[in-house]
Amino acid sequence: METKNNIHTISLFVANKPGVLIRCAQVFARRGFNIDSLVVSPAVNPKFSRMTITAQGDPDTLEQIIKQSAKLIDVVHAEEHSEEETITREFALLKVKHTPSALTKIKKMLPIYNARIADQSDKVVVIEQAGTSGELDSFEKEMKPFGIIEMVRSGKLVMAKGVEET
Repeated sequence: METKNNIHTISLFVANKPGVLIRCAQVFARRGFNIDSLVVSPAVNPKFSRMTITAQGDPDTLEQIIKQSAKLIDVVHAEEHSEEETITREFALLKVKHTPSALTKIKKMLPIYNARIADQSDKVVVIEQAGTSGELDSFEKEMKPFGIIEMVRSGKLVMAKGVEET
């Protein structure tokens, strides 16, 4: 996902109320933007939530989406973030087939990709990894030859660097 030039990361600071998510998603849908990933979590103040949305598309259309999102009654703040001004991370779980020799090779790769074994059986290992989208993409590519059975990714988490709020 990171290798594409038209990936946008948007954060919305919203009231923690029923229906807010669907109203925000409708703004994207009306403009023909597909949401690639969505992470919603409570803010420090439980009356609010933070949404992090990644989407692909035209920057001019995205600018209109951000402006329209900011006008929604329960949206306090809407902004696009660049990689330079933020810290971004994703989390992934991969279920991978293994033989004893393959497991040895897999274990040697784990530290390189900031990954660790979360569960292991005779034929399958579940690996957890945290990192940038690019790091997760690279690790997935390395694991494909072993046979990925299942994979789940969290979507991008983003936080502004320094004292500025996201």
